Amino acid sequence: MKTPRAVVLVEGKSDAAAVEALARRHGRDLAAERVAVIPIGGAQAIRRALARHAGAAVTGLCDEQEAPEFRRALGAATDEELAERGFFVCRSDLEDELIRALGVENVERVLEREGDLRGFRTLQKQPQWHGRPPHEQLRRFMGSGGRRKVRYASLLVEALPVDRIPRPLEAVLAAVR
Repeated sequence: MKTPRAVVLVEGKSDAAAVEALARRHGRDLAAERVAVIPIGGAQAIRRALARHAGAAVTGLCDEQEAPEFRRALGAATDEELAERGFFVCRSDLEDELIRALGVENVERVLEREGDLRGFRTLQKQPQWHGRPPHEQLRRFMGSGGRRKVRYASLLVEALPVDRIPRPLEAVLAAVR
């Protein structure tokens, strides 16, 4: 890609996969639009990433617990001020947003289709996870194994009804129109 005209800074690879999957759903080719989606490797890298992309239009996405680091880096006092600067906060993280938007039963259908429902059922039987809400169990399952988190970020976005796309995800993509 030539020098990007816009940059979407996200914490990790799964966030990037979700943004790119949503762009595809909307029929957008981010590379052709010269929009780079860049995982920065965690919130502690936000200052460096902002400095590295100072000439481009920069937007981003972060998890709720990382929002204070983003607010400090961007000189924002509130999440609303972050949004005014093009940065959007997921409650509690993007996986949480996607699971809530899709619903536990529908996420389980995606797991079944992908051949992972049995593994999820095994996690549910483990003493530390037995009896916990299925939503929490799904978040844990998605987060175990680095590839699973990235893979399911795209799959869950693809499974979402268009009217259930989490607001932070939709907003970050809209910010780079």
